[in-house]
Amino acid sequence: MESAVAFFTERIESSLFVVTTAASPQEMSGCLVGFATQCSMVPPRYLVCISKVNHTYAVVERADSIVLHLLGSEQTEVASIFGELTGDAQDKFERCQWHPGITGAPVLAECAAWLEGRILERFGTGDHQALVVRPLRGGGGGCAGVMTNQTAPTFQPGHPATA
Repeated sequence: MESAVAFFTERIESSLFVVTTAASPQEMSGCLVGFATQCSMVPPRYLVCISKVNHTYAVVERADSIVLHLLGSEQTEVASIFGELTGDAQDKFERCQWHPGITGAPVLAECAAWLEGRILERFGTGDHQALVVRPLRGGGGGCAGVMTNQTAPTFQPGHPATA
């Protein structure tokens, strides 16, 4: 069964995102995610999944909002910061430009587009935590194209994929 799932999954091209959150102004985190999608049109809702072994998971558990950033096709450095470094040991926000959003969650200065929203629901989906998010505001980030799982370089994750 595992090979059948891999066969299917390897053929899906999905966008890569950076999720940022803040439980307080002193406790921020962010990570690279590949599991994010719109899940309702009326009212608009997004589903974002965070790995339970990721540092961001612990912070998002205490937060009430996130910012979902769509990465531009050339943003390998930003993807590396949020995908290969762990917030357990590094302050990722020292390595990029950002400003606080209306919820206090960090909004990255550079991305293809971003969406800030309130977390409405949380539920486990196996090794990830799913967040249902109500959009509050968003905008363009000025970076062209879209980075996908098929166009991105191979990253060495800061945490293993599963526990």
